[in-house]
Amino acid sequence: MKVAIDVDLCQGHGRCYEIAPEVFTDDDRGRGELLMVDVPADLQDKVRQAANTCPERAITLS
Repeated sequence: MKVAIDVDLCQGHGRCYEIAPEVFTDDDRGRGELLMVDVPADLQDKVRQAANTCPERAITLS
C-alpha cells in the first residue's frame, strides 16, 4: 500500500499522526507530513484508520 497527503487539503487536525505516528508527523505549520510512502503490512490498518478519520479527506491510499 502507498499513502499520500494532499497538502492543499490538509488543515492540520493532527488525527493522522495521533493514530499512526510511525507513518505521519507534522510539518513546521502543524500539517500532516509523511515519514514513508510505502506502508508495511503491519501498519496498514492504522493508515486506513487515519485516512478514514481525516476530516478534509487529504489522505489517499493506493
